Amino acid sequence: MQFLWPQFLWLLLALPLLVGLYVYLLRRKKKLAVRYASLSIVKEAMGTGSQVRRHIPPVLFLLSMTALLLAASRPVAVVTLPSNQQTIILAMDVSGSMRATDVQPNRLVAAQNAAKAFLQELPRHVKVGVVAFAGSAQVAQLPTTNREDLVTAIDRFQLQRATATGNAIVISLATLFPDAGIDLESMQGGQRMRGFSLDNEKKPKKEFTPVAPGSYPSAAIIMLTDGQRTTGVDPLEAAKIAADRGVRVYTVGIGTVDGETIGFEGWSMRVRLDEETLKAIAQKTSAEYFYAGTANDLKKVYETLSSKLTVEKKETEISALFALAAAALALLSAGLSLVWFNRIL
Repeated sequence: MQFLWPQFLWLLLALPLLVGLYVYLLRRKKKLAVRYASLSIVKEAMGTGSQVRRHIPPVLFLLSMTALLLAASRPVAVVTLPSNQQTIILAMDVSGSMRATDVQPNRLVAAQNAAKAFLQELPRHVKVGVVAFAGSAQVAQLPTTNREDLVTAIDRFQLQRATATGNAIVISLATLFPDAGIDLESMQGGQRMRGFSLDNEKKPKKEFTPVAPGSYPSAAIIMLTDGQRTTGVDPLEAAKIAADRGVRVYTVGIGTVDGETIGFEGWSMRVRLDEETLKAIAQKTSAEYFYAGTANDLKKVYETLSSKLTVEKKETEISALFALAAAALALLSAGLSLVWFNRIL
């Protein structure tokens, strides 16, 4: 724990003076008590319990003063708070290799089930959008809080050829920032991307100042894929755009790392999970990479992401907590004095 105004901590040195004053007043009262014929009679009348209780309110008051001085020093601590994340884009691979059965019942169904379970874990106020990508990338569902619409969009996935991981990131960013004028056509070398609205193409590109990677608190992208990029925008170039806008891109790899031959629509292809690129994307955007080798692993990954995106650790001033504790202790001290001795201290 740190303090924004540590100079106020010097006031804590006054507390021993208060203790000394209290001890002095106790001794002074003892001297005044010599008017009684016998001090033992007074002690016997008070009882041991009363002697202990009379010290409790002053101790509570002293603790109250301590908490108050700490509050004045403006303490700062790292605490876990509800996240400000308002929009999450699920970018999901629907390339032909997702029909592989190394993840039961197959990669696509396992990914669909994990994504739907993820939606159930999220707070209802968090908007979620869905982007499906293979050789191109399309918005399957615009960001919404309607979980039924999202589930329907996920269930409608159709397998296609090729893998354009970079396109998925760019389309996700265009969905998060529809007025930013992100020029997807120029990034494709003049080729029009399927799934991209002509209205967005006509919007002029706006100037903006890059921010620190991961500093945008209102949105995040989760990209799941099982293969290497075979077409489209360079994913690291797309990750750079996300990093400049402060958007984190969490990457999830599913399937075979070493490579596997998959049959699809009468032809076969060799697929291998490009972990190096997925890790680089996550690192560049200040996010994390996760590997899921089984359906159960994939479910756990989404559970982890749910907890990461719904709460966050933040350095926060906690002066109010110390002030509240000081007030509670002071009230308790005064209350006990009134109940026990019919006086304030």
